[in-house]
Amino acid sequence: MKIVKLVFLLLILVNKISAQGVTKYGESTTTSTNFVNKNGQIGSTSVLNKNGQVLTLPTLTTTAASSITNNSATSGGNITSNGGTTITARGVCWSKTANPTITNSKTTDGTGTGTFTSAITSLSVDTTYHVRAYATNSVGTAYGNDISFTTVYPNCGTVSDVDGHTYNTVTIGSQCWMQENLKTKKYRSGAAISYVSSASTWNSETTGAYCYYATYDTAKYGLLYNWYAITSVDSLAPVGWHVATNADYTTLINYLGSSTAGGALKETGVLDWTTPNTGATNSSGFTALPGGYRSNTGTGTGGFSDIQIDGNFWTTTSASSTMAYALYLYYGNATAAQNSFLKTLGLSVRCVKN
Repeated sequence: MKIVKLVFLLLILVNKISAQGVTKYGESTTTSTNFVNKNGQIGSTSVLNKNGQVLTLPTLTTTAASSITNNSATSGGNITSNGGTTITARGVCWSKTANPTITNSKTTDGTGTGTFTSAITSLSVDTTYHVRAYATNSVGTAYGNDISFTTVYPNCGTVSDVDGHTYNTVTIGSQCWMQENLKTKKYRSGAAISYVSSASTWNSETTGAYCYYATYDTAKYGLLYNWYAITSVDSLAPVGWHVATNADYTTLINYLGSSTAGGALKETGVLDWTTPNTGATNSSGFTALPGGYRSNTGTGTGGFSDIQIDGNFWTTTSASSTMAYALYLYYGNATAAQNSFLKTLGLSVRCVKN
């Protein structure tokens, strides 16, 4: 009879254990578990410890990215609840796709609740990354919200011209360049540059002048200047900068590799450049745009030609009494040519830091 009662009690005990879950020796008994899925999403995971206390995953948020450079950024998190048990690891994880997990790249930034800061390193230039803070306790690993940021090209800050336009910059080798075409309508002193609308007048100008395509976005493509404007004693360039010389472009092309330098300089895609925009990678970050040119013989209205076909960038280097050098980029190849053009033509301008 005693044996029967003992067996009965054992059966009751087994049923209770089966209903509650699997015992974690020395700590707790699982009451419900939903594991992290392949997308890094977490269900309601909790654990009942030996004192009957329900333990849960930590609660946390991800800090927005800051101090973003070409290969690094700063993020972190704020753990507002440890879930009833010690936080044993915390940090951020990141990848190029949404909802990264600790199986991706990660930092390890101490233990415990509260805020923490994480240094994200070894990133690729001009690339979008997703980041989530994580925190681990005895129940498992929880994640904060997904945030994203895009790394930048190495640069030397921004620079403004006398006309109030601010330009992004890019560092390429030992040089720092404007990442955008010049837009100023004034010389450094504040004196106005002459605007010439007539094609025939334009071609006869021997003093500084500018023009622009009326039907295109000058904020994007910038203005076109004759050679006399860029070589004026009263410079076009902001203080501490100068309009590029032919030697400046030679240095740039040699650094990028002569045979494919044009591709490394051109903006990618065919939104601004004509298809196929051969070899364009913009790996340098220069982001050259096809601003075309202006002359009195141009095929378009007012003497404008080749916008979205080629990019022509003046240098201050004279080739003869009537000709000067310019960088030439074309949609149909990946080369960067240093050609000579009539000084009366209207071309785009880039400046480089002194």
